[in-house]
Amino acid sequence: MTDSAHNNPSVRVDKWLWAARFFKTRSLASKAVKGGKVEVNGHRAKASTGVHIDDRLEITKGETAFEIDVRDLSDKRGPASVAAQLYTETPASRDARERQAEERRAARLSMPRPAIRPDKKQRRALRRFKQGE
Repeated sequence: MTDSAHNNPSVRVDKWLWAARFFKTRSLASKAVKGGKVEVNGHRAKASTGVHIDDRLEITKGETAFEIDVRDLSDKRGPASVAAQLYTETPASRDARERQAEERRAARLSMPRPAIRPDKKQRRALRRFKQGE
């Protein structure tokens, strides 16, 4: 390693996302990065992109978007309490995420679910109804 590498350490973004517990496996983290779901400092990242302390990451997982600041580096997955110390989420991101969760809860309440699953006869009738027969 060169001297400058010691002054400015970095970890691959896919390893860091896995260590910070944003993704269950490193391959899922790598797929998310390749799929354009991760930006480092406003630029689309590659799996090998280095993450440095104080970098801003924008991560999209399904409907949920996170905007975080990197506080520490790790390429080893540890307990969730340690992983939570690797980053801080921006207040705007936290507010937006909580608002989305509340909207999903409200939408779920407005669409009641049946108490029991339909039996085979009811499923067939439902399918015929949906297909316009």
